[in-house]
Amino acid sequence: MKFFLVLLLLLVPLYSFGEGDTLYKKHCASCHGKNRLGKLAPPLLPIFLKKMSLEKFTKVVKNGIPASQMPSFSFLSREQIQALYSYVKKPIKISWKKKDIEKSIKILNKKFQLYPYKDIKNVTLVVERGKNSIWILEKENLLGKFKFSNVHGGIKFSKTGNYVFVPSRDGWVAKVNIKRGSFVGKVRPCVYLRNIDISQDYILASCWLPKSLVLLDKKSLKPVKIFKVGGKISAVYSLYKEPKAVFSFRDKTGIYLLDLNDFKFRRIDTKSSIVGFFIDPFDRYLIGSSKEEKKLFVYDLESGSIVFKNDIPSMPHLFSVAVWYNKGNFYFGTRHISSPILTVWKMYDWSLEKQIKLSGNGFFVRTHPDTPYLWTDVSSDTLVLINKRNFQTKQITPIKGKTFLHTEFSGDGKLAYLSIYDKNGYLLILNSQTLKEVSKFSASLPVGKYNYINKDRRFLPQLLGEQIYIQKCWGCHHTQEEAFAPSFKRIAMTRDEKLIMAQILNPGGTYRLLGYKENYMPRFNFSKEELQAVISFIKKFKEDK
Repeated sequence: MKFFLVLLLLLVPLYSFGEGDTLYKKHCASCHGKNRLGKLAPPLLPIFLKKMSLEKFTKVVKNGIPASQMPSFSFLSREQIQALYSYVKKPIKISWKKKDIEKSIKILNKKFQLYPYKDIKNVTLVVERGKNSIWILEKENLLGKFKFSNVHGGIKFSKTGNYVFVPSRDGWVAKVNIKRGSFVGKVRPCVYLRNIDISQDYILASCWLPKSLVLLDKKSLKPVKIFKVGGKISAVYSLYKEPKAVFSFRDKTGIYLLDLNDFKFRRIDTKSSIVGFFIDPFDRYLIGSSKEEKKLFVYDLESGSIVFKNDIPSMPHLFSVAVWYNKGNFYFGTRHISSPILTVWKMYDWSLEKQIKLSGNGFFVRTHPDTPYLWTDVSSDTLVLINKRNFQTKQITPIKGKTFLHTEFSGDGKLAYLSIYDKNGYLLILNSQTLKEVSKFSASLPVGKYNYINKDRRFLPQLLGEQIYIQKCWGCHHTQEEAFAPSFKRIAMTRDEKLIMAQILNPGGTYRLLGYKENYMPRFNFSKEELQAVISFIKKFKEDK
């Protein structure tokens, strides 16, 4: 009898492992991939599960994850979940080399139905995750759709806007011509992709499996350079003022700048890993967070020095921040992960301005010069609007009983696009001023939305400059028509940048150069950032022409 009991105890782990394999294929493979390499959901491999205890794993499986596609598997027993846990903890070997990338390239030039857009600035792409579909809208008009399997988000536009690049978590990047309605092709730079960004010449792909930074040619999709890195990249972003890329790691210290001309690296030392970050609107600072130190840091990208640090209540979601200007100051707002808190930070004079406790946890906060509010989610059917001037809040319920997730704006800011996140959800379009419904489309799990203007940091100074114009310049200058003073359009078309700058900073010394007998313009003591923003907004009228 004892012999059979010992034999049974020896066989239990083998049986559990076998059952884990079966359970995984039945319940997990459709989202996490049949080889556990990730698909719609992240990979389930030991490297991603180091800090995942059995207790936490059980809680996630039993309860699911709110505001995600991870459902509840409450019907599974504790023994079945333990078998699954043992199975996903088993290591597997992963290899993906240059030849694999080259073999993966598929040039398709497959046409899809698409109505032409009139103004790229108001073109917005919407990810309908439930149907692996990408929508192309101009204002409230749906121009067309195309399919892309396992689409995640993080869509990037080419500099002209004619092309978009769409990443998937399982490593694929699609190239689509949205001017001609053509799915150009796709390439798989790695097995598991963190994010992509677009520089002048390259698609930059940060990869977790294998751990690498891959540079692809934008035209041919062929690999140009593969850098093996010894950690999980938090994200990679290109600078718009110079040909450089910036990235950090979730599990290694340091901030890295890659020169895209000679492919040389410069490292900025950090005491701990920078797990999330964004670059300021003027390409001068990296604002990042450290989980180990529980601090927010601001690094000067040129000198590499820390210019500001502050304790944080919990980890901020710095990959989705809102930036705005008000009464001489620049601000950014961020939600905090797994927390009902939204914090507001003053930029350039760096300080924590406000900590706002909301009614629930959230992920995203967005704004635009044409709305007085920050728009944020609280993991419910409630949209919270926070006044950017006094931080007072009000709530609306876009669709009762349906979870609101994320906002984006049209390029001109007149429309707000809301994701009503449900299998039978909606893309809801509101007037950003009146908050009245403009249009509504049925959508299955709509998530990220990407506007050509609002998702490219090149245009952030223009948007901030528009806010300065409204607050300080509108009384005398209009944008298109003459008022008390010349229009910004006329200034942009007839004066060079140096003269515009001199007129703003010292109008008493320049009015004769402009042909005026007297000076009526007050002198503005603009900061460096205010001046850059206003000039960027003025120059846009020449660029638009």
